[in-house]
Parts: sequence; C-alpha cells; structure tokens
Amino acid sequence: MMNKDVAKIMIGEEDLDGIVSRLAEEISRDYSGDDKRLVLLCILKGSIVFTGDLMKKLTVPVEIDCMRVSSYGNGTESGGNVNILLDLVRPDLDKCDVLIVEDIIDSGRTLAYLVGYLKHKGVKSVKTCTLLDKPSRRVVEFEPDYKGVEIPDEFVIGYGLDYAEMYRALPYVGILKPEVYENK
Repeated sequence: MMNKDVAKIMIGEEDLDGIVSRLAEEISRDYSGDDKRLVLLCILKGSIVFTGDLMKKLTVPVEIDCMRVSSYGNGTESGGNVNILLDLVRPDLDKCDVLIVEDIIDSGRTLAYLVGYLKHKGVKSVKTCTLLDKPSRRVVEFEPDYKGVEIPDEFVIGYGLDYAEMYRALPYVGILKPEVYENK
C-alpha cells in the first residue's frame, strides 16, 4: 500500500532486492581473498536499511561500523558543509578495507569529503557504494565505486531515506509529493 504523501513508487521492493543482490555479488567478488578485511561503514541514518540488507547478502566476511554526517541545510537541499556528528574511531584502521555505504549521492560533497577524510585517518583502502545516484545534481567530481541505480532529480523517500525524519520505514523508494515539502 502506498503512503498518502507518495506521488509515485519509483523502485519497488522486488527491484530493490535485485539491486542489493547485484551489488552484494560485485562486492563479494572484489573483496574475496585473505588479504581483505571488509568493513561496511554505514552512513547514518539513511543508509541503515540498505546496509543491513547488503550485509546479509554478502558472501565474504564483513564487519560493520557507523558514522553520522550531515550536509543538508533546509531539509531538501545540501548546505555545502559536511559535519561529522559521529566519527569512526578504531585502533586498526590501517588494516581495514572500508566500504562507505550511502543511501543516495546527490551533490557528491559528502562522499568526496569522507573518502579524503578516511584516507587521511589511515585506512588501508576506501571505496564507496550507493544505492541511488543522482548525477544530474553533482557539484563535485565524484563517481561511486559501486552504484545501485541512477535516478532522476526527484525528492525520494523510503527504504531508509527520509524527509524531516519521516518515511524511512517505507519498504520501497517513492517520490514525495512536492506539497509536503514546499513552502515549509
């Protein structure tokens, strides 16, 4: 059943499962081997659903950790500054192959910043994985290492994505009706 604030379902549950399965196969292939120590770095809060589903489908040993960062200003537009609200603190970063797991790439600022930040902290390697990619919104040069699907410039919610902390629990990715967020 569709939520009353959703204009249209963009990606249904079955399609999401297929996307996550494909990404898990690619990641499992690339991180197999005794020299790899995969750490999924879930970017809270939006990526929590995607990370959980991805982790269950991986066929290689995996650890999980979390960071919380913020780059949104007014709720629908990126503010341009990346603020770290919960940092990654581990004594063994130099042994970790970190895969940043993000729900959506919009401007590219957050992931571009985090890749550099984690390299500076001394991780063994760092790559990125996103469920959704909006390349039309890019303001920095950035291409994810693993990409679920490209989407048009629509405000999407569900499957972990929110507007004002609402709609994260929807089992699909939907387009939020503009009247919900316009004139707020």
